Amino acid sequence: MFFSKSCEYAIKVMIYLGHTEQSGRLTGVKEIASQIKSPEAFTAKILQQLVKNNLLDSVRGPNGGFALKASKKSVTLSEIVIAIDGDGMMKNCVLGLEECSASHPCAVHHQFVALRKQFSGILLTTTIEQVADQLPKLFPS
Repeated sequence: MFFSKSCEYAIKVMIYLGHTEQSGRLTGVKEIASQIKSPEAFTAKILQQLVKNNLLDSVRGPNGGFALKASKKSVTLSEIVIAIDGDGMMKNCVLGLEECSASHPCAVHHQFVALRKQFSGILLTTTIEQVADQLPKLFPS
């Protein structure tokens, strides 16, 4: 597990909304929570964070719900991770040490530099659209 549970669910939310975007409708918290198999209250908090970080639109009321921001199918996994978990995964010491850098490395610093670079590259270049298109069976209609 690379991400927090919140981040995993946020990625699933974005994939689900990317998958259902073709319908042009807003999607409610209950439906999203059910589809991603997440507790409703927890999902609502994640949705609020995604709205706050400008990744989703939110409309209140009986016909309200959530949708990807215009053209946000191009949002990268990195944007979601940073919105929910921050950028610590990309910058902080893998062992959690405060004094870890190229000039003052921890015991595993150099081994993780290449892995972190590759992992960051994947997150920066993978979009919701790519993931949603490759996982059509994840959320059956």
